[in-house]
Amino acid sequence: MLFSGLKNEELAQAHRFFHAEVMHYEKGDFIQRQGEPMRFFGMVISGCVQVFMDDIDGNQMMMANVQEGEFFGESLCYLATKETPVYIRAAEDVEMMKLRTEGLYQKFPENEALAQLLRERFTAMLARRALAMNDRIQILSKSSLRGKLITFFSQCEIKYGSKSFRIPFDRAGLAVYLGTNRSALSRELSAMQKDGIIEFSHDQFHILK
Repeated sequence: MLFSGLKNEELAQAHRFFHAEVMHYEKGDFIQRQGEPMRFFGMVISGCVQVFMDDIDGNQMMMANVQEGEFFGESLCYLATKETPVYIRAAEDVEMMKLRTEGLYQKFPENEALAQLLRERFTAMLARRALAMNDRIQILSKSSLRGKLITFFSQCEIKYGSKSFRIPFDRAGLAVYLGTNRSALSRELSAMQKDGIIEFSHDQFHILK
């Protein structure tokens, strides 16, 4: 990740390199509004941030669910997007760090070797974001809700390295993420459990086959 393995002094320098600013938001607050320029990317310190987009019919689609230690908005910030196609909200009370990308194009006399490392890591972050979007597209491209769920659970198995895992959503959040409604989701989860595909209790899931 961007700041992994940095010593205290290097971490402070890295924060200056990205013009870091710690911010606090309450649950439901907008962090970024749709149509506005994207001047920062963020790292969640505590809480959860969700990224949304509206489809052509005005239906809300969740594009990302960002947990502690994870980043969001780096691609849009790097591209200096003037009219952001997404909106970003605090899913719960959030402490986060706003970061800017101007330093990527400038010399950093304080520690140019560190700056080069940060540029390389940021580039790697952009590549990982592209892969994450591919995962998202795989889910949304499935025509059936069961297909979306199976794809989502397969991605979770790979991400967590286990057939047993806890998902970062409640039922309402998972329904939005999959582009369905809560009642349809509950019915399909129950059917999949009855068919011996999964077991679950609240947000804890186990893939059986």
